[in-house]
Amino acid sequence: MEFSSLLSPVNITLAILLVASFFFMRGKVRSDLVAVCALLALALTGILTPSEALAGFSNSVVIMMVGLFVVGAGIFRTGLAKMISSKILQTAGNNENKLFVLVMLVTASIGAFVSNTGTVAVMMPIIVSMAASANISSRRYLMPLAFASSMGMFTLISTPPNLVIQNALIDAGYEALSFFSFAPIGFIALSVGVVILFFLSRLLVSKNESSSNKKKQGKTLAELAQEYQLQQQSYRIEVRYDSPLLDKTLAELRIATKYDISISKIVRRTGNSRFRKNMVEEVAGPKSIIQKEDILYCHGDIENIERFVSENNLFFERVNDAEAFSDFQESGIAEVFIMPNSRLINRTISEIGFREEYNVNVLGIQRQSEYRMQDIKDTKLHSGDALLIQGTWKDLANLDDRQDDLVLVGQPLKEAAKVTLDQKAPVAAGIMILMVIAMVFEIVPSVIAIMVAAVLMVITGCLRNVEEAYNSINWESVVLIGAMLPMATAFQNTGVDTMISGGLVSKLGVDTFGETLAPYALLAGIYFCTSLLTMFISNTATAVLFTPIALKAAVGMGVSPYPFLFAVAVAASMCFASPFSTPPNALVMTAGRYTFMDYIKVGLPLQLIMGIVMILALPLLFPF
Repeated sequence: MEFSSLLSPVNITLAILLVASFFFMRGKVRSDLVAVCALLALALTGILTPSEALAGFSNSVVIMMVGLFVVGAGIFRTGLAKMISSKILQTAGNNENKLFVLVMLVTASIGAFVSNTGTVAVMMPIIVSMAASANISSRRYLMPLAFASSMGMFTLISTPPNLVIQNALIDAGYEALSFFSFAPIGFIALSVGVVILFFLSRLLVSKNESSSNKKKQGKTLAELAQEYQLQQQSYRIEVRYDSPLLDKTLAELRIATKYDISISKIVRRTGNSRFRKNMVEEVAGPKSIIQKEDILYCHGDIENIERFVSENNLFFERVNDAEAFSDFQESGIAEVFIMPNSRLINRTISEIGFREEYNVNVLGIQRQSEYRMQDIKDTKLHSGDALLIQGTWKDLANLDDRQDDLVLVGQPLKEAAKVTLDQKAPVAAGIMILMVIAMVFEIVPSVIAIMVAAVLMVITGCLRNVEEAYNSINWESVVLIGAMLPMATAFQNTGVDTMISGGLVSKLGVDTFGETLAPYALLAGIYFCTSLLTMFISNTATAVLFTPIALKAAVGMGVSPYPFLFAVAVAASMCFASPFSTPPNALVMTAGRYTFMDYIKVGLPLQLIMGIVMILALPLLFPF
């Protein structure tokens, strides 16, 4: 009897939630996989029927998220995002404090109309580029960027939890929220956030990092070469008259495959004069032809270099520190950063065909604090990797147009600032404006307006093709939310929501705090319970779980449910103490090279202060 009670639906549901939360916290397993496993566990134990288990993937919130990712990609691809960044830089100049405030305001403004995840996906490469151009650390800006995207909850579509409580109110027969019902909350949140983060964000930048950024104007060629210890594996190889390499292209020779070394450039003597040597350099490419007396600049392990030299009758010498890359004129080296939504992730250098795709050579990979210079052609790229690349200055500057995959961060180029905006930018702006108008005036349902905007981004050419639209979607976030939404149904089926709401009302009700303070106590309880749970599972999933609980608790106390549901939406969106609580927090973690403790020391104080402010402000905006 006791054993059967342990296996009650309530205990099974709570056990599945606890196990899932444990794996969410550990972060060793992908969050979407954890969510799908939890969903399957609910279905296999009979808590959910198959149709209930799969209902989350057809939920309008999930569909809207997909569409907003595509709309955000169109805004970025057409140059609208770049236009915004150039205006920010033009306004702020190199003033770090002014730049910080502008980044917060612009991000929150964009986040009001595009999903916060999509906003961060659009703004993150812009911030990285701006920080590199202004010679300041991007660490101070990326975490506030993620937080600001959640604070900009001025509209109904700014964050998924807003849509969740809207659906709950409509289903319960209450009056629906307007498009700008969240605007007062957004103004308060953003004002508090800008003031608090203005000071706390300084904790993210070390004194050494800050001073070094002021001293140098970006990374020079010598600094990059030294950082990657490139000179220790750089060799100058001379091609002799009888070498079997003569008159063959690099594509035919397949030197990288055979010897695991890379050739970055070829220096060739021109003219027949014995007294005057005219040297020209050529960036090594598949069609480069080896000629006699060519000087090949190669990079690789000494054993592989020696084998290459001996088998092909060549002569070599190590490039010393003084001359390493000092004679580059037409070409140079730079560092690029792999973006979280890049299509290059989980693909090797060989599979990508870096040289053919971008017309540059990859010389090394930096992953966290580790530098890899060997076997890089077969190394799968990860989000956050930095690549040391080499090519002509023109080709390096052209990478500024490929920020959906990688961002030029190590060697800021003046040419990059001269890239003109795409002619499709006005089209993308028009599509976004029409989408917002359709939602504000409820011309069509919100999900239809967003999906129409997403389709228009593709068919009008704001995105190159449908494949690019698919690649712009953060499928991990979509699957995570789609798999966690049915957890709310499980709570309802087993009565967990009633149990929790009843417990909150009894502990925080009139009998304990009195008729005046009881609604505030219940509001605080719901807010901080939502905030606490959001630290461990996704914000949308938490909103889905706590919305019916808050609704029942408010009805049980006999007060208006509006402030309580707003508390759920705000608490779920304003969780800053964990990198896993919201997709924006997770997106910037690798890019900013933050640790979990960075979120604690900056995000936790902000989260607590924001909670206190909201508990006092929400009843004033939406009376009990």
